[in-house]
This record gives sequence, C-alpha cells and structure tokens, in this order.
Amino acid sequence: MSAAQGAAPPQPSASPPPSSPRSQPLIGLRGVTKVYGEGALAFQALKGISLDVQQGDFVAIMGPSGSGKSTAMNILGCLDHPSTGAYLFRGVHVEGLSRDERALLRRRYFGFVFQGFHLLPRTTALENVELPLLYRGEPAAQRHAAATQALADVGLKGWEHHTSAELSGGQQQRVAIARAIVTAPAVLLADEPTGNLDSRRSHEIMELLWRLNVEHGITVLMVTHEPDMADYARRIVHFVDGQVERDAPNPAPLMLRPGHQSVTAATEALPAQSSGEPAILQAEPQAGEGV
Repeated sequence: MSAAQGAAPPQPSASPPPSSPRSQPLIGLRGVTKVYGEGALAFQALKGISLDVQQGDFVAIMGPSGSGKSTAMNILGCLDHPSTGAYLFRGVHVEGLSRDERALLRRRYFGFVFQGFHLLPRTTALENVELPLLYRGEPAAQRHAAATQALADVGLKGWEHHTSAELSGGQQQRVAIARAIVTAPAVLLADEPTGNLDSRRSHEIMELLWRLNVEHGITVLMVTHEPDMADYARRIVHFVDGQVERDAPNPAPLMLRPGHQSVTAATEALPAQSSGEPAILQAEPQAGEGV
C-alpha cells in the first residue's frame, strides 16, 4: 500500500494510514538527492537513492568516506531534508513537512546514538537519560521511572547516580543508548556506535543493539565502517559515490550462527514495545525543537 508518487502530503495531524508490514514499508526513500552549495561549488552528496526499510529491520549502512551514507542517515532521522525526491515514513511525505513538524516526528519516533557519547559531563546517568522526556514535557516522576527502566534495560541498574566521568567508555555508550530508547522509538539510528570503543566493548554494544531489535521490536539503522560490526545486521547496504551500490540480506547474522559465543551474560528480556502508538505529528505539551 505504498503512497502514490506525486500525491499531496497528508495533513500533519492525521493518523498514519492503516498498513501491514508486507504492503507498506516503515520508511521509503524514492529518488532522493542532496546537493550542497550552488553553481560551480555545488556538491551532490546523494544521487537519486531509493531504499525501503521494513518495521523490525536491522540494517547496516556501509561505504567509504564521502559515499553519502551519513547524509542519508541525517535525512532518515529528519535532521536534514532532501533536495529532490520523496521520503515517506508510514506513508507520510516527510519532505513536505515544516522544520517544527519534522522535529515533532523526530521526537516521537526516532532515537539517536552517535560515535561520540554526547553526555552532559557533570550530570548523572539518570539525568542524561531523562533529557528527551524533558523536551517532551513529561512529569518528573514519569521521567525518573522511564529513565531508571531504560538504564536497567541496557545493563546499568545501580549506576543511575554516577556521572560520565565515573563511567567507562562502554558504560557511557550504554547510557547514550538508554537515552535513545527511553521514549520507546520505532527507529534507532546509530552512526558509528562502536567507533570509540575497543573490540570487546564494541561487541557488547552490538549485542545490545541486537537485543533491542529482537526483543523490543525497534528498527535499527546503523552506519559503520567495520565489517565485523555490520555482521550483526540482518541486511547490509553499501553506498558508493552517493548511490546505493549493493543492498542484500545478511544470510547469517552473527548472533544466529551456530556456536557463536556471546560476550555478555544473558539478561532478562526487554519489555515489549507498547502497541498503542500516537498519531504521527500529534500535538505535544511542548513544541520546542529538540532531538
């Protein structure tokens, strides 16, 4: 049930059209381009890419520096907009939304994890994780409870009141992931999430992302340069010179291979994502810009 090309964008307050995972992708890019600059100085970062992402996918996006993969991720996360082409999220034409509407969509449905942890240095893990809920205007008691649960979900129960300086690099990235999932996003966008970690901590973080995908139902889109990290994904997309060169399923994700030894001990299952979802771009108590 993909949206017809050229159709007028739905009204921002409208609920997403009914769909099934097989008939309509969660995310669809259609002939998307991105050009920076003008005239002789213009640089085309994306050259008409088309890409579908289904609910529950775990997609690794790979490619050399300058291939356009980070530009594509910025557009997918509503941090930028395409120069031409269409970006559909649950049937809604995102490229036709205003900046404030994109911010509202971003807060409702997306979580972000970066190579740099971006934690407030003199703030506790709990307070860092509460920040997205603060932007959404959630009451203090609800923020505290949700942040506490998110930290437990990433294996940091008991570390709530430690500051960033008191945490290892792997623990700081877990706090960043907890902050990304505290709003129960539909999509987790991870840009080089293991880039600042050693090998063991990298695999711990990748196993955590796998668990969030499998047990919590979060769709994961991850940019990485590292083939062994991409090996955790169910699907690998290769970018070259602003185009999708190759898009293929991973026939044997690392966590499903016989004899694979987990680097982390088994932990309790994550709580299931709520089936009741707000309408896309439904009004919130606070409409301030925020990621």
